[in-house]
Amino acid sequence: MNEPMTTLRLEALLREIPRRYRLPALPALPGSPSTSLAVIIETARRALEAGKPPDPALEPRFIEAMVALIHEAMQPNAGDPAFQAMVLRHHSAPVREYLELSAQQHRDRRRIHNLVNAVAHPGKLRRVAAGAMRDTLERLQQAATHSHWAAMLAAAELLETMPDIQSHPGPADMLTQLREEPALQRLRRLEGLLEHPEIQQYQHLLKLQGPAANSHAAATEGAAARQRGMDVETLAKQALQALADRLNRSDSLAGALPYRVVTAMYVPAAFPNRQEGAKTEWDAVLLRKAPEPAGGSAAASWDVCLLVEAKASADAAGTDFIRLLRGLRLLAQAQADQVYLFKTREGVMPLRGASLQALPTEADPLHDWVLYCSTDSPDKEPRLLNAAARMQLLSAPQCLEFAGALAASGHADTRILTPLWPELLSAPAWQAVLHQYPAQRLARELMVHVDDLRQAGIS
Repeated sequence: MNEPMTTLRLEALLREIPRRYRLPALPALPGSPSTSLAVIIETARRALEAGKPPDPALEPRFIEAMVALIHEAMQPNAGDPAFQAMVLRHHSAPVREYLELSAQQHRDRRRIHNLVNAVAHPGKLRRVAAGAMRDTLERLQQAATHSHWAAMLAAAELLETMPDIQSHPGPADMLTQLREEPALQRLRRLEGLLEHPEIQQYQHLLKLQGPAANSHAAATEGAAARQRGMDVETLAKQALQALADRLNRSDSLAGALPYRVVTAMYVPAAFPNRQEGAKTEWDAVLLRKAPEPAGGSAAASWDVCLLVEAKASADAAGTDFIRLLRGLRLLAQAQADQVYLFKTREGVMPLRGASLQALPTEADPLHDWVLYCSTDSPDKEPRLLNAAARMQLLSAPQCLEFAGALAASGHADTRILTPLWPELLSAPAWQAVLHQYPAQRLARELMVHVDDLRQAGIS
């Protein structure tokens, strides 16, 4: 096999594939608050990259755009319920107390059920003679089972007055402990907080965001999303296989099939210097059989030619891009003289360390090595400020403070937002937001439609 010619052939095929998802150039005039913020932040980033301080005029424009974004998000009907819930959490002591109590309610319920079962377990009730005491014990058990804490406490207090209970120190002490149990006080307080208007508003905002966690609706929605993802992965694998078939047909080694596709390729757990947040599973990978070593005694191994990630939406690529870069840097730490065993759906594949070490670790050279693949329709007006960056901006303490003042009185001092601009330009925690536009742009450059990838394989 003429390896240099084959490599160039693959590069040429990749560069022929249309790129439907490219971001447009940054607009010169301001648009929506999100678009204005994307333009302002990117203008500042480019100045910093050139070693210059950003234009001072950008700061008041940034504050103005943030004010508009917060106003937009706080609209009662057309706003952002996730942000409104966050603002309510930040400013409402009852909501914060409700969330704190909710976080431990499962543990508190288990504690109460254990105490109730000590005196009113269904197995014990069968040995109690029919009558008022047994009826009250059953009410105690039923109230605990259905989390009716006031009714449970009333049953416990009634039991304490019954002569049969008073004559037995064990059950009497257990009922006293149940009545005075801090877990019960917390559960009763949580039950009472449900009537608070701010908590009812908070719950309403949560419902607007979608089904509750662990609910049947959430499980159904999650299953549908997973199925969409699997469907895109299947189509991407088929399209990549068509590309591999075309390369195999055109290869100069008659009868040889040097290219193959594997899916769900996992980085070995023992791989050196695993980085937190790095991609460790690749949806589909185009491999080429490595040249046989001198003497031909070693087992066959493979080289990585192309890594493909399937995404159900175009926006998902932008938020995934940093993980992808970290994943490439992880693979590139391979030792050139080693062969690494990677698990895939198609079996364990031995990959040459030299091939992995050759993978690019920076954004610009990725075009010949990585593709995002999607079935999503390109946006007519792509969002220039991605969802993660928008939410990080809105989640800043200054923005929550401003929004809370706005909700309370209809007016807020814009000076509250002033510290956010220098933080954005210099703080490590804001680097992803500062660089979100170039990350999105590069990710979109790497994204192709499944149909276009398939067409490259059959042309």
